[in-house]
Amino acid sequence: MLDILKTRRSIRKFQDKEIEKEKIDSILKAALLSPSSRSRRPWEFVLVRDKEALKILSQSREHGSELLEGAPLCIVVLADQEACDVWIEDASIASIIMQLTAHSLGLGSCWVQIRERLDKDNKKSEDYIKKFLEIPQKYSVECMIAVGYPDEVKQPYNEENLPYNKIHFEKY
Repeated sequence: MLDILKTRRSIRKFQDKEIEKEKIDSILKAALLSPSSRSRRPWEFVLVRDKEALKILSQSREHGSELLEGAPLCIVVLADQEACDVWIEDASIASIIMQLTAHSLGLGSCWVQIRERLDKDNKKSEDYIKKFLEIPQKYSVECMIAVGYPDEVKQPYNEENLPYNKIHFEKY
């Protein structure tokens, strides 16, 4: 697990290569196995592979969503606010579980934050996505995860450079 954490990096450039169904199924199973508060599982996921749809989603934020246009897969992570008061945390946990699983399968990924972000017209990114994907109003969009075969190489994290000064024992 530590090797996965050291080598997983945000990938923003992807090969023009389709992801095998088995790998997508594994990522989705991992998401569904993600822990959630009181096992309420408030999250849901919308998979987008259509190139034109990915291009439209890539314009959902003023900055930071452009990479979706080159990704073969986008997983939109949403949650039912009424199902759980900690839906943000639950959706976030499922999102990182999917990213770690993707990395373990030789895929790259990048989190695109949506909640509390704006598009180029200064409108909520979430509203843009909900309208385009016809997401019911009761759901909130936390993020989108771009997934694909990496077309860039990033160095792993170096353990000697970890900020150990951020760890405190017994008291601050």
